[in-house]
Amino acid sequence: MKSTPEHTNSLIQETSPYLLQHARNPVNWYAWKPEVLKKARKENKLLLISIGYAACHWCHVMESECFEDQEVAEVMNRHFINIKIDREERPDIDHIYMDALQMMTGSGGWPLNVVTLPDGRPFWGATFVRKQDWIKVLEQLSTLYQTNPSKVFEYAAQLEEGLHTINLIPAPEKEGQITQKDLTSIVKNWSQYFDTFLGGYKRAPKFMMPVNLDFLLHYSTLFQDPETEEYVHTTLSRMAYGGIYDHLGGGFSRYSVDVKWHIPHFEKMLYDNAQLISVYAKAYAAVNDPLYKNIVEESIGFVTRELMHPDGGFYSSLDADSLDKQGNLKEGAYYVWTEKELSDELGEDYQIFSDYYNINSYGHWEEDNYVLIRDKTDEEVAKKYKLSVKDLRSRINHCKKILLAKRELRHRPRLDDKILTSWNALMIKALAEAYRYLGKEEYLVMAEEAITFLENTVLTENGSLFHNHKEGKSTIEGFLEDYANLISAYIELYEVTFEESWVKKASKLSEYCLLHFLNDKSGLFYFTSDKEEITVRRSLETADNVIPASNSVMALNLYKLSLLFPEKPFGTIADKMLLQMRESILENPNSHANWMHYPLYKVFPFREVVITGPSTAKFATSLLSQYYPNALFAGAVRDGSISLLKGRIHPEKSQIFICENGACKLPVSTPEEASSLL
Repeated sequence: MKSTPEHTNSLIQETSPYLLQHARNPVNWYAWKPEVLKKARKENKLLLISIGYAACHWCHVMESECFEDQEVAEVMNRHFINIKIDREERPDIDHIYMDALQMMTGSGGWPLNVVTLPDGRPFWGATFVRKQDWIKVLEQLSTLYQTNPSKVFEYAAQLEEGLHTINLIPAPEKEGQITQKDLTSIVKNWSQYFDTFLGGYKRAPKFMMPVNLDFLLHYSTLFQDPETEEYVHTTLSRMAYGGIYDHLGGGFSRYSVDVKWHIPHFEKMLYDNAQLISVYAKAYAAVNDPLYKNIVEESIGFVTRELMHPDGGFYSSLDADSLDKQGNLKEGAYYVWTEKELSDELGEDYQIFSDYYNINSYGHWEEDNYVLIRDKTDEEVAKKYKLSVKDLRSRINHCKKILLAKRELRHRPRLDDKILTSWNALMIKALAEAYRYLGKEEYLVMAEEAITFLENTVLTENGSLFHNHKEGKSTIEGFLEDYANLISAYIELYEVTFEESWVKKASKLSEYCLLHFLNDKSGLFYFTSDKEEITVRRSLETADNVIPASNSVMALNLYKLSLLFPEKPFGTIADKMLLQMRESILENPNSHANWMHYPLYKVFPFREVVITGPSTAKFATSLLSQYYPNALFAGAVRDGSISLLKGRIHPEKSQIFICENGACKLPVSTPEEASSLL
C-alpha cells in the first residue's frame, strides 16, 4: 500500500530535489545532521542510511518498490533512525559508506544502503533490494542487534579499521620523479585494455572518462605517439557518433550500456558535459576536426538551454526517466523515436536522415524505439546521395531542428536544480577553454557571469566556500573538490584574460586550503576541512574517476601557481604530493590519469609564455588557440604585479618571452616566432 500524498517527513524542509522527492514517503526520513546522530545515540537505535541522487534510475525504482510502501515504512520506522542523503550534496559521507560497501560486497553503486551503529559505524550494506528481501534483511539486522550486540560491534570495529587502512597512502618506497621511461611503460601496459576500434575500454558498460582522454591527448602530443593519439581520436569520434550523445539537443548521457556507445543510461550530468566540452575543445585545437568543434558548440548549447540558472550558475543534472506517451515514467522516453514518428515529421527527408542516423537494425533499441547513432562520415553519406557535404549538413540540421521542436513538446525529464560549487567550477573552466580554442566571446562572458554568481552565493567573507546553493540558501561547508576546481577555473580565466584578480583569488583560496585541509604528515589534503565534525574517518580523495580527484587537481593548481607566485610554498607542496603518490600512479595509472599530467610537466620542458605590450590581446588570441599542454600563459599591456611580468613590460613594444622556471630567452616580436619555440 502506497503513502497518501498528504503525509510528509522532515525532508520537506530541505532544498535538494532528491531529498524532496522522498519528503512524502511514509518512511520517517531525516537529513544528515548532527542532531539526528545524537537522537540515534540517545535512543540506542541503528541508523539506516540510504544514499542516492536525483538522476539515478534505480534509486527511483527502489523508492517506488520500498520507500513508498506502508509495510516497508512500518518496519523501517519501528527499528531504525532513517537518513536520506543526496550523494551530490554530501560526497564526504558517500565516500565513506561507498568504501564500506565495497569492502563488504566487493562492488558498489547507487542506491547505496547501509545500516550502522548509532555512532555511524557501518556493519551491513547493499545497493538495490526488492521489497520482500528488504523487509526480511531489516528484521534480521534488528533482531541481531537486540540479541547479539557484541557480534555487531565486533564486525563494525573490524570494518572501521579497514576503512582507516584503505584511506592511508603508503610512504614512497624511493625518492625520485616519474621518468619518461616510466610513463611510456605505464601507457603501454594500460593500452592493452583500450578498444582501438570502438574507443573506450574493451567492455560494457562504457564510461567516457574524460580524465583519461585529457591525459592521453597530452601524453600523445608530447611523446609524438601516433597509436595513442589515434586511440584518443577514435574514442572521441565514436562517442560523438554514438547514442550516448544527444544528436538533437547536444550534450552527453552518463554512460553506455553496450560496447558501441549506443544505448545510454539517459541521465545527463553537468560534470560529464563540462569535462567533455574541455576535452573536445582541446582535441579541436590539436587536430582542427570540425566534428569536435560542433560537439563543443552543441554541448554548450545544451547546458545553456537546459542547465543554466537565470543569473549565471549551472544546475546539476537531468533525470534519465520521463513520462512516455501512456503517462508512465520510463527511462529514455524523452529521447527515443519510432520509425513512424520520424517519417511523419520529416517527410521526404526521412530517407536520408534514417540512413545518416541508422533507423535500422543497427540503431534499434527495444520495442519499436530507436536511439540515433552514426557510423558513417558526412563524406560517405554525401557521396551516396550525390550531395555536397555542405548541402548534406544543411538538410540534416534542418531535420534536427524539426525533431528538436517536436521533442520539446514531450514531458521533460526532471531537473535537479541545485547548484554545486565544484561542478559549476568545472563548467566555468570548460567555457574558458572553449573560448580559448574556438574564439567565441560569448563563452567567456558566460564563464565570467557564472563565476560572479558563485562568488555572490557560495564565497563567504572569511574566504571559505559553501558546497551548494539553491533558492537563496547555501548550507553545506565546502569540500576540497569545491576549492580545487574553483582554483583551477580561476587559473584558466587568468590565462585567457590576463586579469590578475583571477589568479590572486586562486592564490588566496589555495592559502585557505593549506590552513584548513592540508595533512602535514602526508603532504596531501583532506576532503573535509578542519572545521567539520568527523564521521568514522577524515577521508583523503586521491583516485581519479569520472571526476578528477580533488588532490590531483590541487597538485596541478599549486604547480602552476608556483610559477606565478614563486615566493610562496606552493611548488614545494605540489612536489611532495607527487612524490607521495608515486607508487600509486605507477601501479594504477587508469585511476590516476589526472595526476599524470604533473610528471609530463616535469619530464618535458614546461614553458611560461609571457606576452606584453600594446599587441598583448592580439598575440594572446593567436597563441592561446593552439594546443600547448605544457605551457602557462601570463601577460599585461602596461601594468602587472606577477613576478613573471616584472621588467618585461615595455609600454610601446609588444614582446613574447618564452621562459622555463622563471628564466626567459630573449623576447620575440611575433606569435609565429613564439610558436616555433614552443
